[in-house]
Amino acid sequence: MSRISPFVGLSFDRSIVGSYDLVTTPPYDVISDAARRHFLDASPYNVIRLVLGPNGAGDGGADDKYRQAAHQLDAWRATGALVPTDAPSFFPYEMRFSLHGRRRTMRGLVGAVELEDWGGSIVPHEQTIPGPIEDRLRLMRAVRTNLSSIHAVFRGPSEPFASFLDRETTSEPAAFTTDEAGVEHRLWVSDPTPEVAMSLEPESLMIADGHHRYSMALRYRDEMRASHGTGPWDRVMMLVADAAVQEPPVLPFHRIQTSGPFEPVGTRVRDLGEILETVSDERLVYGSMSLEDGIPVHRVAELSGTPPAVSALHEQVLRSADERLRYTPDAVEADDAVRAREAVAAYFLPPTDATRIRDVIDRGERLPQKSTFFWPKPRTGLVMRPLDLDGPTA
Repeated sequence: MSRISPFVGLSFDRSIVGSYDLVTTPPYDVISDAARRHFLDASPYNVIRLVLGPNGAGDGGADDKYRQAAHQLDAWRATGALVPTDAPSFFPYEMRFSLHGRRRTMRGLVGAVELEDWGGSIVPHEQTIPGPIEDRLRLMRAVRTNLSSIHAVFRGPSEPFASFLDRETTSEPAAFTTDEAGVEHRLWVSDPTPEVAMSLEPESLMIADGHHRYSMALRYRDEMRASHGTGPWDRVMMLVADAAVQEPPVLPFHRIQTSGPFEPVGTRVRDLGEILETVSDERLVYGSMSLEDGIPVHRVAELSGTPPAVSALHEQVLRSADERLRYTPDAVEADDAVRAREAVAAYFLPPTDATRIRDVIDRGERLPQKSTFFWPKPRTGLVMRPLDLDGPTA
């Protein structure tokens, strides 16, 4: 049973911080070092100071990094740069964007979803690794605030959910920004509506983005329960969307093989553009690029089995290569890494869809890590969920 509740949210006061364009970021795990520096320079109130900090995730002096984030958050709340909503609320969310020349809109609801151990009505679709979970856990211990929304989808369609969003998104949004890719993000503050919460209870939520943050939230919940019993740590901030209505784009993460053997297979094609036109999730066609006698050579090849292609690729080609892989949603970046001799090969994958991923889950399987790039991603900094305003804390 998927239980979603309203919460008291923290949002930036534009009269103090200026435009939301200056203070918000993508999720922490897609921010490069160059982008982190850009966000640090954009504003002294940019949320990057909370989610990554001046040194970035995983650098030396990590304990101090988390303490600095907590101190910064407390300071912004004390000075009124961050202000709470008047009461527990739901937060309708909308993203407007263009993809393949077509205008699209994605809508959902940000709320506090009750945590469940994996395997119940909240399910993952990708493997996780320990490092990012530990990093986010140490940050959570310090700030005691959900800084960004996990993104989840349910099969749908849900008429009550759609009607709620239709009704609540007709007014001017409380917060809005346009991100680096031209995606327009809009967020509203709505009174709690029991009917929409009840409509979601029978649904099973699949994590689209935020597997490591959800795993972290489970660990933090267990820590806090052991010391303090039940509390606001039993819930986590989440953007929930109806996959049947919204059809969220699921773009690929391409693979960069940094070392080890590579055996070219498949049919040679003209260039990266032809690869991207040819790859197919349904037909399990992927592309590759390597240097053959110093010359960049692009190929396409077909795998056997059932979609999605990323699973077949790891089962048949990359079974023992995980430790030598890097991941990027940018095909040109993967291609350039080989040309610069920073990698021995690049593998290019097709987009897939949420229904196909859910079919994998229903078979009791998971995709390899970094298999999907749900896009667009909710913006960090439009709303946050402090635990001290959502029930008793220690």
